[in-house]
Amino acid sequence: MKRNKLFLATIITLLILSACKNEAKNQEVGSVPEKESGYEITSVNIQNVKLTDEFWLPIIRRVQEKTIEYAIEKCEEEGRFDNFLIAGGKMEGSVRGVMPFDDSDVYKIIEGASNSLISSPNPKLETLLDSLVGIIKIGQEPDGYLTTWRTIDPAKPPATWVEVKEGKRWESLAASHELYNAGHMYEAAVVHYKATGKRNFLDIAIKNADLMVETFGEGEDKIAAVPGHQIIETGLIKLYEVTGKEDYLDLAKYFLDNRGNPDNHELFGPYSQDHVPVIEQDEVVGHAVRAVYMYAAMTDIAAIKNDSAYMNAVDNLWDNMVSKKMYITGGIGARHDQEAFGDNYELPNLTAYNETCASIGDVYWNHRLFNMSGDSKYYDVIERTLYNGLISGLSLSGTEFFYPNALESDGKYEFNQGAATRKSWFDCSCCPTNVVRFIPAMPGLIYSKTDKDIYVNLYASNEATVDLPNNAVQVIQKTNYPWDGNVEIHVKASQADNFSLKMRIPGWANNEVLPGGLYDYVNNVSDKVEVYIDGQKEVINSLGGYVTLSSEKVNGKTIELKFPMEVRKVETSDKVAENRGKIALEYGPLVYAVEEIDNKGNYDEITIPLNDDFKVQMEPNLLGGVNTIQDDNLKAIPYYVWSNRGVGKMKVWLDSSPK
Repeated sequence: MKRNKLFLATIITLLILSACKNEAKNQEVGSVPEKESGYEITSVNIQNVKLTDEFWLPIIRRVQEKTIEYAIEKCEEEGRFDNFLIAGGKMEGSVRGVMPFDDSDVYKIIEGASNSLISSPNPKLETLLDSLVGIIKIGQEPDGYLTTWRTIDPAKPPATWVEVKEGKRWESLAASHELYNAGHMYEAAVVHYKATGKRNFLDIAIKNADLMVETFGEGEDKIAAVPGHQIIETGLIKLYEVTGKEDYLDLAKYFLDNRGNPDNHELFGPYSQDHVPVIEQDEVVGHAVRAVYMYAAMTDIAAIKNDSAYMNAVDNLWDNMVSKKMYITGGIGARHDQEAFGDNYELPNLTAYNETCASIGDVYWNHRLFNMSGDSKYYDVIERTLYNGLISGLSLSGTEFFYPNALESDGKYEFNQGAATRKSWFDCSCCPTNVVRFIPAMPGLIYSKTDKDIYVNLYASNEATVDLPNNAVQVIQKTNYPWDGNVEIHVKASQADNFSLKMRIPGWANNEVLPGGLYDYVNNVSDKVEVYIDGQKEVINSLGGYVTLSSEKVNGKTIELKFPMEVRKVETSDKVAENRGKIALEYGPLVYAVEEIDNKGNYDEITIPLNDDFKVQMEPNLLGGVNTIQDDNLKAIPYYVWSNRGVGKMKVWLDSSPK
């Protein structure tokens, strides 16, 4: 039977409970004294970016039209909504699900759907979200506390690894995820507030955050502690920015300042980045998702507080990650054990973890670093991650997912949420719902601005309006990127002067795989990047990774960028033992992989001669339409689409043969 999009028959019965069906009516936004973010550069809101791109728009629509609905259905099946109703006394039963952070899946779905509303208004979806918010409110305790499993039965957590002594709140912060749930709630509530103009979810989050302020921190009546799994810090900072309440910022900094402080609490250790104070950390260690969420919050503090100690720490951590611990796909987190970073240069392929959530968190962190500095190297990491190790986590159907993103598959290897094939769902479903919250917001990464600069960071067809002081600038992009390197940009401003257009030159077009030198191209591009204005070739330089043109030069004109697109061969530093003597293939921003299904006769014998010549061919009927790389020896597809045709072998790194 065909399902009605967005409104699932199985969930509607829950959502029209009299206790919540009128909850959101007439909830207009009051006057809120928003705070500046502290960043010199800000994003152009997705509301002002209309995507028309043939690469990204289908991915976003897949999430909007399939994945959101599918995630809601799975949450209903597994009792995510029931838990709020049971906690609030509207339904009888015990805790549903197996994870203490199941509540957060509901929050992430709301965040993703709210991001979708910003760019694509949808009254039915907005009504559905009001109903979900109503259900969440039912589960909130009178003083603002909200973690449903502990409200339902504090003596019986859903996961055996959550320690229970007396069944009290906060007694097992290393594992209870009480503060993690809150962080995702705050982030979702802020996006929902901005998308709908309603305070219904925001007020739930504020009530909970006020409880956190009363509970944790310095003082005789407060608890000295830090969260086990970070994200409440960035959530509190977002609440601070939207409400102006300094207490939220102070608590976020308290949690960060006291990490690694044995006088504050019994330390959780490197797994939770709680081994030394954050400003002394210079190597990325432990659980990769926790790490990048924490680094994002540290960057926020560095920006808002102009804190040089925090800034120095995040610089050191970023350098270590990119130069010693990042996969060619932008993925991070080498080990299945503890979902963790490995040692320096520990980058296995078959057993690579590369959690989808870690890629998403890493994009959030790098975006903040760019907003602070304007350095294109952070967007080189963002672009590589987006096109490879992040969207690989979502299938072409929109209803299957990778939790780990390995760089090799023998068609058999399975461990900790799978590796050899995509799954329809997971007991720990953080990655599917994180994809839901992230993908609809992707257009917000394309452009950034200051009062006098417009940054074009990513290349995708769109029509955007960039509001500058006393000036509205229309920017229209037309491109077939990443399948070819030609980009056309048309600029039209209401005022012709006083701004500059800064167009990013991707690192790969400047013969740099990633900052830090972990990878190198064997073959440099033979052509240079070219820029034309109304057909006339422009003499350019790309200081800081951007071509900068004055408004007088570009207003009312069409700018053409031509990036040299060639098949590139990549090698790894000899310090990465597993990749010695191996080559990976790239084309533009895309990393390629060979699958057994395309190379059935010779998969195990494929080698890459260093002087090989390849043919690039668009195959519109293959995997949604992709460029393939072929020669007499192999056929390679973009890495992000592997495992969409069943279980089979795959590898990114191929043995090189002598010239």
